[in-house]
Amino acid sequence: MAKLTREEFISALKEMTILEINDLVEAMKEEFGIDPSAVAVAAAPQASAAAPAEEGPSTVNIVLASAGANKLAVIKIVRDITGLGLKEAKDIADNGGVVKENVKIDEANEIKAKFEEAGATVELK
Repeated sequence: MAKLTREEFISALKEMTILEINDLVEAMKEEFGIDPSAVAVAAAPQASAAAPAEEGPSTVNIVLASAGANKLAVIKIVRDITGLGLKEAKDIADNGGVVKENVKIDEANEIKAKFEEAGATVELK
């Protein structure tokens, strides 16, 4: 039997009824031990899953590495962002740590800019 090209195979499929295509799929399952429809369905999510991986994470944690010289301004920013009390905000400014978790990238960049304007060092993880 001559080998069919992809175009010839698709053309032949276009001429078949749904029942004939279903019979073809069943025959492929028996012959090769796989379900071709499952392979086609499984391939689609992999392509869509690859796109977000290229873009990076959609949310990040904002981590204060250093408050810098203007600690009072940093404490105010921490309080504004988190709603923490003065003592808790001061502890974060003194020791560093996670300021806010699971923040969207755009919002995280805005917050980071506020901290850097106050002289702090911030990491997005």
